[in-house]
Amino acid sequence: MGFDENKETGENSEATDHENETHKNEGEPVSRQVSEASIYATEEEEDEPGSKIQLGPQCTLKEHLEKDKDDESLRRWKEQLLGSVDVNNVAEILDPEVKISSLSIVSPDRDDIVLPIPEDGNPKGLWFTLKEGSQYRLKFTFQVNNNIVSGLKYTNTVWKTGVKVDSTKEMLGTFSPQQEPYTHEMPEETTPSGLFARGSYSARSKFLDDDNKCYLEINYTFDIKKEWAA
Repeated sequence: MGFDENKETGENSEATDHENETHKNEGEPVSRQVSEASIYATEEEEDEPGSKIQLGPQCTLKEHLEKDKDDESLRRWKEQLLGSVDVNNVAEILDPEVKISSLSIVSPDRDDIVLPIPEDGNPKGLWFTLKEGSQYRLKFTFQVNNNIVSGLKYTNTVWKTGVKVDSTKEMLGTFSPQQEPYTHEMPEETTPSGLFARGSYSARSKFLDDDNKCYLEINYTFDIKKEWAA
């Protein structure tokens, strides 16, 4: 990891510069203090340009089919991926379009909580309330148009009183454009319970692809209480 590499470089340099010096305070442990800011990397630090996978140039749907057309296995895989898409009638647009059409919270023994998605992605006030110690899962539907979207993923970060308490990343997959919307359900989770778990939280959810293009960012607040909201 990065800390090990930096540590090794520093030790080699120190050994070279002070090879013949007498070490002072022998036996005294070296104290290395790491700030919380360095432990909890920001989202921008996690997605540094150097850490991103370098992808090839984008292609239209027609170009996708033309590439490697002599490779039978690749041709079949592409046809399976594109499904019923009429390649001859689609516009030759490079950038895919992904629209998140609905978000819902699904929990046993109660009606789904359908969350309205504001155009600016920032719900006003409290967006929803969860019951402590309850099982739930997030379900969303999305539409893909124009071109194939590669490596679509969902990320969610939660804070309480300014401290990050949870971070989730779910890889959804690669999707071709189609008229019918796709539906995805997240793994089931359990809300924390107890006095310290109750209260207000702030969160940020994103839908991104392999190019880190963001199709929707939602900044919102929610509560965890003893009971569901009436």
